[in-house]
Amino acid sequence: MDKAKVYIKENKERFISELFDLLRIPSISAQSERKPDMQRCAEFLAAALVKAGADRADVLSTEGNPVVYAEKTVDPGAKTVLVYGHYDVMPVDPRDEWRTEPFEPVIRDGRIWGRGADDDKGQLWMHAKAFEAMCATDSLPCNVKFMLEGEEEIGSPSLYGFCEQNKELLKADIILVSDTSMISMQTPSITCGLRGLAYMEVEVTGPDKDLHSGLFGGAVANPANVLARLVAGLVDENGRVTIPGFYDDVRELTPAEREAFNKAPFSLEDYKKSLKIGDVEGEAGYTTLERTGVRPSLDVNGIWGGYTGEGTKTVIPSKASAKISMRLVPNQDYRKISELFEKHFRAIAPESVKVVVKSLHGGMPYVAPTDMPAYKAAEKAVEATFGKKPLPFYSGGSIPIISGFESILGIKSLLIGFGLAEDAIHSPNESYGLEQFDKGVETIPLFYKYFANSRG
Repeated sequence: MDKAKVYIKENKERFISELFDLLRIPSISAQSERKPDMQRCAEFLAAALVKAGADRADVLSTEGNPVVYAEKTVDPGAKTVLVYGHYDVMPVDPRDEWRTEPFEPVIRDGRIWGRGADDDKGQLWMHAKAFEAMCATDSLPCNVKFMLEGEEEIGSPSLYGFCEQNKELLKADIILVSDTSMISMQTPSITCGLRGLAYMEVEVTGPDKDLHSGLFGGAVANPANVLARLVAGLVDENGRVTIPGFYDDVRELTPAEREAFNKAPFSLEDYKKSLKIGDVEGEAGYTTLERTGVRPSLDVNGIWGGYTGEGTKTVIPSKASAKISMRLVPNQDYRKISELFEKHFRAIAPESVKVVVKSLHGGMPYVAPTDMPAYKAAEKAVEATFGKKPLPFYSGGSIPIISGFESILGIKSLLIGFGLAEDAIHSPNESYGLEQFDKGVETIPLFYKYFANSRG
């Protein structure tokens, strides 16, 4: 048996125990009061990478949260892998829907439960432990660099500048990312496409203060009513986004491409059952796989205004707001889409209200070539671990910085994630299967082995 594989098996319980220490740090980048926790988490990871075998590990300042950078050089002439991951996590809201404490991880039903268990602490920890196993057994065939950020969940605003300023430091042959998912444990896959993102916030204001709904109801525009009407009109009865120009740059798949895309194993009944829904909904004329992989979409992520506390308060709210995300496909530019959204939203707002539209963040779609040496090496590694050749998979999710890596650093990214749909990332009761973690740690050293010996 391979030395690294033996080491991983012998130290598996320790790996999980250490991951629990990482998961206990509430590194929520969206909440400013968590700033000390962001620093603490970065320092934890830097220390862990040095202990794992890195020649150096630094916590580097940015305009926002720090970046953890580490490196290990085995041979200046060898290939270099740059591992990217993020240590920030999503807020835990709604808190009362969690069955366990979000930052007190537990193992139940063969899964690790806790915020960040999958996205992305569990997945980045696989890389740290696979790296440790290769260092400890003197079997690391490539130079390795780590770049772990603390702002992915808020759009990586500081990482673009960090990459611009550190091009020489970040030189590599491939960027290795585990922040994505597979089709299933029975059908392994490698992500070769990500949708882009345009994330907006809108505010609708009517009267200059909350009004008594009895004295003014029916005479003054209610911003909550207006916002609901405007938002509802952004998608029509056929599931099409109504913003003029939204689809101008979307390339329609050929019949052959659609047929190939829909060959991925998928049960609509199981899908509905897993989500406890009566039926699916989306753009007419497309399958669920197409809607979530190669078609753009628009969704309200949060909406608020007026009184939402216990009991009653009969008011017409002065303001109402919403956060709205649009997932984009290749050829769509988030900057253009953001501008089109703002222009349209202002145009459809009635004169009875004032609107403010903000672009919060965004990123371009990304497509990874399946003929590059790193992809072929990953195919072999996944097949060796799972016993099946992985399928190419187009994810509906977004990692905006991935397209930035290519434009700034000139390096392609390999998206070899081990998450599953049931992991409930971004939701209450996030979890990560122990088998997923084990298979990930086992696969990563094989990737290094095959990539080191690949041509190109």
